[in-house]
Amino acid sequence: MKSHQNINVALIGNPNTGKTSVFNQLTGLNQQVGNYPGITVDKKLGFCKLPNNIKANILDLPGTYSLNASSIDENVVIELLLNKNDKLFPDVAVVVTDVENLKRNLLLFTQIKDLEIPTILVINMADRMKRKGIFLDIPFLEEQLKTKIVLVSTRQGIGISDLKNAIVDYKNLSTEPCLNSSTIDTEYFDKLRKAFPNQLLYKLWLVITQDVNFLNLERNEIRSSFTKSHSDLKRLQQKETIKRYQFINDTLKIGQKIDVTKATDIRAKLDRILTHKVFGYLIFFGILLLIFQSIFDWSSVPMDWIDTAFANLASYTKNHLAPGEFTDLISEGIIPGIGGIVIFIPQIAFLFLFISVLEESGYMSRVVFLMDKIMRRYGLSGKSIVPLISGTACAIPAIMGARNIENWKERLITILVTPFITCSARLPVYAILIALIIPDKRILGLFSLQGATLMILYLLGFGMAIFSAFILNKILKFKTKTYFVVEMPSYKIPLFKNIAINVIEKTKAFVFGAGKIILAISIVLWFLGSHGPGNDFKNAQQIVEKDVYNSNQKMNPSVITDKVSEYKLENSYIGIIGKTMEPVIKPLGYDWKIGIAVISSFAAREVFVGTLATIYSVGSHSDEETTIKKRMEAEVHPDGSKIFNFATGISLLLFYAFAMQCVSTLAIVKKETNSWKWPIIQLFFMSGFAYITALIAYQFLK
Repeated sequence: MKSHQNINVALIGNPNTGKTSVFNQLTGLNQQVGNYPGITVDKKLGFCKLPNNIKANILDLPGTYSLNASSIDENVVIELLLNKNDKLFPDVAVVVTDVENLKRNLLLFTQIKDLEIPTILVINMADRMKRKGIFLDIPFLEEQLKTKIVLVSTRQGIGISDLKNAIVDYKNLSTEPCLNSSTIDTEYFDKLRKAFPNQLLYKLWLVITQDVNFLNLERNEIRSSFTKSHSDLKRLQQKETIKRYQFINDTLKIGQKIDVTKATDIRAKLDRILTHKVFGYLIFFGILLLIFQSIFDWSSVPMDWIDTAFANLASYTKNHLAPGEFTDLISEGIIPGIGGIVIFIPQIAFLFLFISVLEESGYMSRVVFLMDKIMRRYGLSGKSIVPLISGTACAIPAIMGARNIENWKERLITILVTPFITCSARLPVYAILIALIIPDKRILGLFSLQGATLMILYLLGFGMAIFSAFILNKILKFKTKTYFVVEMPSYKIPLFKNIAINVIEKTKAFVFGAGKIILAISIVLWFLGSHGPGNDFKNAQQIVEKDVYNSNQKMNPSVITDKVSEYKLENSYIGIIGKTMEPVIKPLGYDWKIGIAVISSFAAREVFVGTLATIYSVGSHSDEETTIKKRMEAEVHPDGSKIFNFATGISLLLFYAFAMQCVSTLAIVKKETNSWKWPIIQLFFMSGFAYITALIAYQFLK
């Protein structure tokens, strides 16, 4: 929140200029992610201490090439810069540019200067200047651009203190525009200026040309009085852009010198290999294989330690707290439930680590370009690959990311197929099931069978997404034509600080987001499993002891105790629910406990493991320090056969590969399509397909 002591700073810039790196350098981990009011575009707000004990709110705005908006996230930038009543309206705008693409980046800078907001120009990646043979006449550029320029290298930590000092001194910055853009139609703009003398001329121009929420009371009056045809407005916008680039070219002719003899073509050579029509795909496949091998190999030790620690904690709580329902709730409900998700932090962190490295290095843009050739055959574009790849983290922001796709048909297809992509919430389910049914062996001594299985599941989800897109492209009768343009950023050695912040923030969001759901569900499940109606539940001790007596068998007291616990669980509320639904899921190889876990995981996929951890812990007394994995391994049918055998495991893996992810995903699909029709179709198709696939797999393998 802004106070009289806090400076509002807006970080603005084109995509791939290193804006997020500057944000991370200023804020570190002192940042939060949320949504702009009323829309589903992420905003990142951080907090920074400046010299002289001044504090600043640092807002990282979505990347935009200009103030001529073509997408919802670009509209976010414009609406904030036009609305002085917004609590985050910037006291100072920091425009981040890339030293190698200064000409293109300065277009946005000159537009922001026309809004008469104090503006600082940050020229990032300054450490590349010498190697690329770039020389900048900073005093000349500052004079022409009427601003303060700060050379920054986030990789080397250069210039950040200078930037902080410039922010503190923002009141002394010139707010004079760089050029007079109104000369593109002097008569028209003179009339506009006279009609609204109390408003900035460029703000009025943006209200006329952009679909933004500003000056609502006067908006219709402005547009009706100064209306022009769509083609005339586009023509004037083109003239404005040309005029700005003329000014930028004239300025850089003197202020920037580039020694072309020092320019290297390493980037071009790498691109020829990484985007090759054969080797490009082989390299990408190899990188995926390496990622999934590492997820299993590197995370095994910390996962085993966490699993044992939570089992010991539950046992310690059970034995050292006063007996009663509260102790049972903690030891049998909360601790096993939370442990069922915390155990997968290493794998989730490694997944985000690899995704961050691919993004930071610039390789992900090559993947987008590479996959465009495949996407087009199935009614999608290269832009669709961004939500699909984002879906490996979470389907919700991935579906939001489809807003950048201008074509409605391509956007709708992308939204509908994205949930097939394996999200990080499925990873805990995959990991525990693969560990149970796939032997920990290696192929040729190199490739883990478990890692290969995980990669196959990811590829299976992606393949189903593409196949579904192909079918939808044939069914949906929309005539469309689009063009795909993607920017190839320079290759960079990933910055450790950026990767660390990204991994920590995303892992934390995953754990705390899932943790709230799991905690609530664990408490509900514990209650349903610890209480039941009728005499069968209340008199479980006497009933079991009578059965043992009648069978004339000698049993260890601990075995009788476990039989009592099992009998109570079967006759508890959760047992009754599970037994009622068991006929539907039994053909898939699932017992009623797995059925409860499958149903509860509709809240969030990772709840599956936490649910089983809670169910298997309720009333359990023998060997209380047993981990969730060992409890699942020990589960058997009445005939003594393992419940989690190969056929059941494959059935579950396929069910989760194809089933709708969670209720939150359905909600966001409804919001993005503005209709319940599409999420309902999604739910029934994906659930039906998942059920049939799991059924066939189990019946064939059993």
